[in-house]
Amino acid sequence: MAKQPKDTVRHDDADLDDLEEDLDELDDDELAATDDDPDLEQPATLAWRRRTGAEMLVSGVLGLLAAFQLSIDAWLLAEDPDRNLACNISKVISCGTVANSWQAKLLHFPNAFLGILFESVVLTVSLALISGVVFPRWFMRGVQALYTVALFFALWLFLQAYFVIHALCPWCLFITFTTVLVFAGLTRINLRDGHVPSTPAIRRFIVTPTYWYIAVAVCAIIAAMILGKYGTSLID
Repeated sequence: MAKQPKDTVRHDDADLDDLEEDLDELDDDELAATDDDPDLEQPATLAWRRRTGAEMLVSGVLGLLAAFQLSIDAWLLAEDPDRNLACNISKVISCGTVANSWQAKLLHFPNAFLGILFESVVLTVSLALISGVVFPRWFMRGVQALYTVALFFALWLFLQAYFVIHALCPWCLFITFTTVLVFAGLTRINLRDGHVPSTPAIRRFIVTPTYWYIAVAVCAIIAAMILGKYGTSLID
C-alpha cells in the first residue's frame, strides 16, 4: 500500500486545526443551525463561553462595587446609627433605614459582607471562563447552588424592604439587579454544558439572545413595583 506523502499529512492536519478554530469562533446558536450538533450535546464553543463569562464579569464587578459601598456604610452606622448617609435621599430612598433593620443583619453581621463573598466567587468563575477554563461538574453545581442562595436572599431582602421596612436602599437594589443578571448567565452556562439537566429545546433556547429577556423582565417587574407603589414620593 502506498504511503501518504508527508506534505499531504501536514496539509490535512492544518485543515483540521483551521476547522476547529472556525468552530470555536461560532456562537452556539450558529452551531445549532448546522448538522454537526443540532441538539447542542457537545461542550459550548469557546467564543460563546467567553462572551457569557464577560457578561457575568461586568455584572459581578458592578455588584462587588455596590457591596463594598454597603460595607463602608455599615461601618459608619456602627460608629453612629444616626449618621446621615449620602444615599439617604428621602423617606423612601434611605440606606440608613434599611441598614439599621434586623433584615440587614440577618446573620448578626452586615449582609454586605455576604455580597462581597458571592461576587468574589462570580468574578473568579467569570475570569476563568474567559480564559478558557472548563470546571468539573461538581464545582459548577456548587457555584450554581451558592448563587441560587444569593438570588433568593437578594429578592427576599427586596421584598422585606418593599413590604415591611417601607424604605429602599439604592445600593441594595443595584445588587438585586446585578444578582439577577449574574444568575441568568451562570444558569445559562450550566444548562448549556449539562451541569444542570435540561432538554435539547432548552439548550437551543438559552444560547439565543432571547434568553436574556427573562432576566430583563424580572428587573423590569421590580422597577415597575417600585414606581407603581411610590411614584414621585421616591424623591420627595
